[in-house]
Amino acid sequence: MRAFLALPLPDPICDALERLQESIPGGNLIPPENFHLTLAFLGDQPEHALEELHFALEAFRATAFDVHLKGLDTFGTPDPTNLHIAAEPSPALLDLHKRLKSALHGAGIELERTRFRPHVTLARFTKGLTPEDAIKLGRFLQARANTVFDPFTVTEFKLYESIQTKHGSVYEPLASYPLAPN
Repeated sequence: MRAFLALPLPDPICDALERLQESIPGGNLIPPENFHLTLAFLGDQPEHALEELHFALEAFRATAFDVHLKGLDTFGTPDPTNLHIAAEPSPALLDLHKRLKSALHGAGIELERTRFRPHVTLARFTKGLTPEDAIKLGRFLQARANTVFDPFTVTEFKLYESIQTKHGSVYEPLASYPLAPN
C-alpha cells in the first residue's frame, strides 16, 4: 500500500491556495482536496508494517504548533517538476518530522535519505516545458514568489493511502493522530 504521513490543511488555507492556483500558468493543478504538507513519504508498504506504525503512532505525543506558508518555488532544474508554496521550517515542524522518522524506524519502515523541505504542492509539470511555458512560469514566479499566508495551527497529522488512478492520485486518510494543545 502506497502511504505517507502529512499535515492536513484547514479549509480557509485550502480555499486561498485554490484561488492562487487560478493564476498559475499551466501545469496539472493539484485538486484542493489533495492539499497537504507531507511529513514523510513511506512509499509502498505491506499492510502489516502500516499496522505496526499505526500502533506506534497511537502512543506518539506531540504538541500543536503553527505553520506558516510563504514563498512560491519549484523543484527540478532545469525543468521544473512541481510548483509549491514552502512551509517555514519552524523548530516545532522540524522536531515533529525528526520524531516521526524515529517512530517509523522503530516500526521497521526505512525512509529514503532526503532533505526535509516542507511544502504544499500546487501544480505538477510534465518533463520538458516549452520555452513559452517556461517564460510564463518564470514571470508568474517573479510576480508571486513572495506569496505569504497567515499562520495556522495544526492540531493533528494523518496517515494517508495514495491511490493511483487514471485521473491522478486520490489520497484516502487511514488514521488521524491528535496533537496536544499548547
